[in-house]
Amino acid sequence: MTRLLKIFVVVCITTAGALLLQAESPKPKFENYTETIKGADDANVEFSMIAVPGGTFMMGSSADEKGRNPDEGPQHPVTVAPFWMGKCEVSWDEFDIFQEEVGVEDPAENDKRRKENADAITGPTPPYVNKNYGHKHAGHPAICMTHHCAMEYCRWLSKKTGKTYRLPTEAEWEYAARAGSKSAYSFGDDASKLEDFAWYKKNSATDVKINGTTHQVGSKKPNAFGLHDMYGNVMEWCIDHYQKDFYAKFAGDKPVLSPVLLPTEKRWSHVARGGSWSDDAPALRSAARRPSDSSWMQHDPQEPKSIWWLTKFDVIGFRVVRALDEQENLRGIKSKVTRESE
Repeated sequence: MTRLLKIFVVVCITTAGALLLQAESPKPKFENYTETIKGADDANVEFSMIAVPGGTFMMGSSADEKGRNPDEGPQHPVTVAPFWMGKCEVSWDEFDIFQEEVGVEDPAENDKRRKENADAITGPTPPYVNKNYGHKHAGHPAICMTHHCAMEYCRWLSKKTGKTYRLPTEAEWEYAARAGSKSAYSFGDDASKLEDFAWYKKNSATDVKINGTTHQVGSKKPNAFGLHDMYGNVMEWCIDHYQKDFYAKFAGDKPVLSPVLLPTEKRWSHVARGGSWSDDAPALRSAARRPSDSSWMQHDPQEPKSIWWLTKFDVIGFRVVRALDEQENLRGIKSKVTRESE
């Protein structure tokens, strides 16, 4: 057999094998499921993923919605594809395994990893202060991580489980929060009903000496999709950069398919959604947006400041999503932020 013929045969066999592998890996059933993260010494942690059907909705708030901010308009139709979303916010139980596996004492270790492999998973350095900030730990939402940290967690989780996880786009987050509703909240416009669904400023205090605190994830009622804590407890990172007039780019008469303002190497500003345990009701509305800014880490005395922790900003966390069919501009996405980023 000639050398050229041998190469041809090998290529054919390799291609056939790849096609067979594809045939043996059908698209997963689109249904709720439980994910398991394997920790050290078989200390495994489970979390639930909810199948959120795709659809079209009006993104943003109407001009007459109480508590509305200018960056919530103009309203425009958006279509999102089916995806799974974490039933609850990522808890310390899950996040601790990430820290234990890839966390580093010296930030130079992360630089070394990237130089050796551009796709290497980097991990958080120790927080400048106690990471719980006086809040409870087990079963409570992980807090104070930067947008970069949340994105690296998703990459680590993807490698750990073999499924592709990421932060939700702003459009996916609002669609999931609305759960088919057109009102200020998924249950209507009456903010007095929030106490059934959310931990926020009015009900988050557990002691007269404490102004408020995080609470056990999933301890309030879910919305119509089965998602807990979409409002309150902690604000949640979205993958998007924030732009106050972003919605003005879209026509109001035909649906935009899966919009997203992709993150760059800049530390600021990214979108946070849902409000927190320290916010009043208007900040928890489905359409409410909040941009991150450098004041969120003003208490960090380090130079350069940490790209992992928002020192003393104990009101933000995140939840994960997984697309049924990933949109092209999000395939393989990872944080571009480095210690040199501004």
